[in-house]
Amino acid sequence: MALKNYNVAELRRLDVEHHLAAQQDHGMMRDIGGARIITRADGCYIRDAEGNAILDAMAGLWCVQVGYGRKELASAAYEQMLELPYYNTFFKTASPPTIELASKISGLLGGNLSHVFFNSSGSEAIDTIIRMARFYWQAKGQPERHVIIARENGYHGSTIAGASLGGMRAMHAQGGPWVPGIEHIRQPYLFNDGFGEDPRAFGEAAADALEQKILEVGPERVAAFIGEPVQGAGGVIIPPETYWPRVEAICRKYGILLVSDDVICGFGRLGQWFGFQHFGIKPDLVSMAKGMSSGYLPISAVGVADHIVEVLRSVGDDFVHGYTYSGHPTAAAVALKNIEIMENEDLVRRTREDTGPYLARRMAALAEHPLVGEARSLGLIGAVEIVSKKGTNQRFGGSEGPAGRIVRDICITNGLMVRAVRDSLVMSPPLTISHGEIDDIVDIIAKSLDEAAPALAALG
Repeated sequence: MALKNYNVAELRRLDVEHHLAAQQDHGMMRDIGGARIITRADGCYIRDAEGNAILDAMAGLWCVQVGYGRKELASAAYEQMLELPYYNTFFKTASPPTIELASKISGLLGGNLSHVFFNSSGSEAIDTIIRMARFYWQAKGQPERHVIIARENGYHGSTIAGASLGGMRAMHAQGGPWVPGIEHIRQPYLFNDGFGEDPRAFGEAAADALEQKILEVGPERVAAFIGEPVQGAGGVIIPPETYWPRVEAICRKYGILLVSDDVICGFGRLGQWFGFQHFGIKPDLVSMAKGMSSGYLPISAVGVADHIVEVLRSVGDDFVHGYTYSGHPTAAAVALKNIEIMENEDLVRRTREDTGPYLARRMAALAEHPLVGEARSLGLIGAVEIVSKKGTNQRFGGSEGPAGRIVRDICITNGLMVRAVRDSLVMSPPLTISHGEIDDIVDIIAKSLDEAAPALAALG
């Protein structure tokens, strides 16, 4: 296929004049004259209009599991579009790929998560969970059980409901008031909130915050607890091994629903098909998106346990919820092909037994850098904590914030796309990544830290 010849200057002008990008400082975007124009991608690399190749250690936005340029996925979309490009599921109808994908996902989820509700984005999946959890308790004759407990610094999307459920302070500072009936508890962020503590004891204490909140609110008012197996956008916060089993036990003790937000951690990211499987828990509801189609088309889903489905089927009326694109046949066909590629290339096992452990070894070496307080990973997701004093969790400038952005920008200049979260660099490369490309990720981060040292030191 011939490459398109873009007028880059005109595209950047139009970007400033007409395009409002996601989660951006729009004044800054105007001042710099528009966005970097990404024109193509292949494998683990994106390429901009100036011809620069950038190793994408973020897999797009935590999602391109099988890498870029997969013709099989383009063919799956093309063939489905010719047969049935779109139809809805409102009118007692469904398409073959939608049904087949629901069956496939329920098999990957395992246990009693035998049903699937489709949406288009992770945020929509979270909205579905909020409505389904609250309706479940209404249908059981307990409408007072509407409170949902989540975590500080958790991320559950950008809709009003998703941002309300999430614990991101920056989001809560903009655009309220927020959805009522949502409470937040501490996060299991050992490096930041429990530095130097015993990890097992810290994990148990962080989990016990859930029981304290349940008792504070009143168990008879709590509908569910939701958490990401690993907090992704919050900074790749990997909980101690004691955390999730204790959380699950608390949920069962008080009879509340346990929800795993697997939008980032699902589809192989942690070395299992779903993140909750790595931690050995059995949730009642599971949100998923991103890696389901490797980001090639928008699609998300909610895995639903049998006992919830039984209640939905018992009410004798519609569950009045759904979206125009719920179960979109073309998106479903692409997701099915994406899962087939992952299975054929054994990417989940490879992440668990090969590339994930290799990344962990290389991160351990990076942890020796004088500006690194901790380098952690699980499967193919990781974070590098930047500190002003080795052996501590002290930050440049005396507070969290600026260091990550400084180093991130240098990484991008050096040909590596990573994300800054406060004073951390976070990564989640495609599951197809090679050992050599992992070496490049670590080497570029180390080089960029060295180059950033003067600017970081100037912060104090």
